[in-house]
Amino acid sequence: MTEGVAGPGLRARGFVESQKLANPDSPRPVEPGAAPPPPERKTLSRWIPALGVIVAWVVVWYLTDGKDTLSLPGVARTALHDDLTEINNDLLAGRDTNPVMLFTGALADALRSLVEMMQGIFSKPNLPRPVPEIGWLGVTACSTYVALVVANWRIALLVLASFLSFGVLGFWEQSLDLLIITGISVVIAVVVGMPLAVLVGTSARANRAITVVLDVMQTMPTFVYLLPVVLFFGIGIPSAVVATLIYALPPIVRIAGFGIREVPTTTIEATDSAGQTYWQRLLKVQIPMARKTIIVGLNQTILAALSMATLASFVDGPGLGKPVLAGLRINDVGTAFVPGALIVVMAVMLDRTTTAASERAEKVARGGGGDPRTRRILLIGGAVVTIVAVYVSRTYVDLARFPENTLGSRIADVVNDVMDWITGTFSGATGAFKDAITNGLLNPMESVLAESPWYVSGLGIAALALVFGGLRAMITTIICLAGIWYFDLWHDAMITLNMALVGTVLVMILALVFGVWMARDRRVDLGIRPLLDAGQTIPPFVYLIPVLALFGPSRFTAIVAGIVYAAPAAIKLVADGVKAVSPTTIEAGRSTGQTTWQEITKVQLPMAKGSLVLATNQGLLYVLAMVVIGGLVGAGALGYDVVYGFSRSEAWGKGLAAGITIVLLGVMLDRITRAAADKRRDDPGPRRAFFVRLPIGPPK
Repeated sequence: MTEGVAGPGLRARGFVESQKLANPDSPRPVEPGAAPPPPERKTLSRWIPALGVIVAWVVVWYLTDGKDTLSLPGVARTALHDDLTEINNDLLAGRDTNPVMLFTGALADALRSLVEMMQGIFSKPNLPRPVPEIGWLGVTACSTYVALVVANWRIALLVLASFLSFGVLGFWEQSLDLLIITGISVVIAVVVGMPLAVLVGTSARANRAITVVLDVMQTMPTFVYLLPVVLFFGIGIPSAVVATLIYALPPIVRIAGFGIREVPTTTIEATDSAGQTYWQRLLKVQIPMARKTIIVGLNQTILAALSMATLASFVDGPGLGKPVLAGLRINDVGTAFVPGALIVVMAVMLDRTTTAASERAEKVARGGGGDPRTRRILLIGGAVVTIVAVYVSRTYVDLARFPENTLGSRIADVVNDVMDWITGTFSGATGAFKDAITNGLLNPMESVLAESPWYVSGLGIAALALVFGGLRAMITTIICLAGIWYFDLWHDAMITLNMALVGTVLVMILALVFGVWMARDRRVDLGIRPLLDAGQTIPPFVYLIPVLALFGPSRFTAIVAGIVYAAPAAIKLVADGVKAVSPTTIEAGRSTGQTTWQEITKVQLPMAKGSLVLATNQGLLYVLAMVVIGGLVGAGALGYDVVYGFSRSEAWGKGLAAGITIVLLGVMLDRITRAAADKRRDDPGPRRAFFVRLPIGPPK
């Protein structure tokens, strides 16, 4: 029977499910001849004890407002922060004798030499030659030809247009530098990550151990990587590569390992019975069968590397992140817009190229791929054109260095004029919205979280973790809270937690509205999903540019940027969860005369609770990551502490403590929401597995 066609049995079961959801207290109907069901134990909604905890917390806050909050005035530091700074100073002083520092120093020199060599070939003059070894025309031709070889002519045109836009808008060298950092990091990530992925896919013990490390790496906001990386690798190119590598490694390990692990057991048993060795089974069966999933992991690794390479401009990493950062620092939207737009162009180009390459490989493996003779002629002709382009780009200066033009600056001026008009016209509406959220939600929650005594806030958070996640989540929460208390940044941690929670509430409102709309209307899904895909390829750094122009430097700016960053993933999760509800169940509900609102609230959303909790998990972590980056635009709290630690050597310890505190917050929130999702796994309704394209930032 095809899906969506309800026979009598399916229609009856769908009716039972819908009636049970609509009226949980009613007895479940029994089919004729079946044994009576066991008596069902009524369970108390978790929101009732949670509401009790919140009410008690508010009462205690009212009686003890402002006491024992562990707040630090201004940029004050504690003895612990100064001790951490001394560790940093001791390591720097022993750079020439400490074995660890000697090793990281040698690795930094090797990475710097490799990047500078690549820059000399493709982007920057390499003395004594006053131009790159391969000029802009040769680089563009080679990139276009590679796209033609691995994908198709449409992708080749996309790559051609992308590379031309790098030069036409005046950021050729910065764009190539960003591609070089991204490319080197991805190659190293694949070399290191694929063996780990094989371990994850073939060994349950290794999977458990490696997954813990990956969880920490992916929970940690990207900004936090930079402090310890700078300590061991210094400012500049090496830190940019290492930070990018750390952030880009988990997707390839996790997703490729999942693909290898999901190869059917029957297939493995068949290869064992044929006498294949471990390596034969791995190389001839498991990896080929998991190829499509491995390519998905590679795609995510490339996009993650591009995102982190942009953020590496904070440690003087080369690339397009530098002009974006310069524009943010002076609140010049036009200056930041053009390089930010090129980052988006680069992300789309890399995303579409890897996706098309995987699709073509799949077609070729199945014996497709189009007319081989036509393709052979096209490839030969393309190779000739590429060789000629490389030769002339090495011979003529005008074809080696991209001609200077002012199109980028003119676009920047236009963008500034447009933003001035928008802010002047809509400042009243944006200001009112900002004040409404700030006064109605942000300030009251911050008062309860940050102005309660630290032990009251700790007990309240632990109790809520117990209610929503169970005993194991509460134990993890207590450990994380103890760490936050130890690093002497409790008050700032509560402010950051409050911003993340407010942002998540607003994200889930958007996710419910648009997710349900997409699930119920295929035309809406087709119209909105490409926008969500595009939103997930934009690096998080870029979101700050328009939001900063609309709302100015404030904590609300960081929250709005986090909402824009997190909403696409949450919306898609809700849409896919609601869409997975059995059509027979929905049809049975309609036959009882349910209204659209009843159908959504009584059937679809209750049966998609697992997806809703997962969307909340993703929203929390993405908003938290953006709130930290928001320290650059006036968000304050832990984000500012990290930025302060970067800018002042004497505050390095406070910056490190803030980074560790952010990680503890992320782990705590992740474990609570994951545990809550696990407790929903026995909900009725069919499930389906699906991949979610991760945004540039923390996947979870």
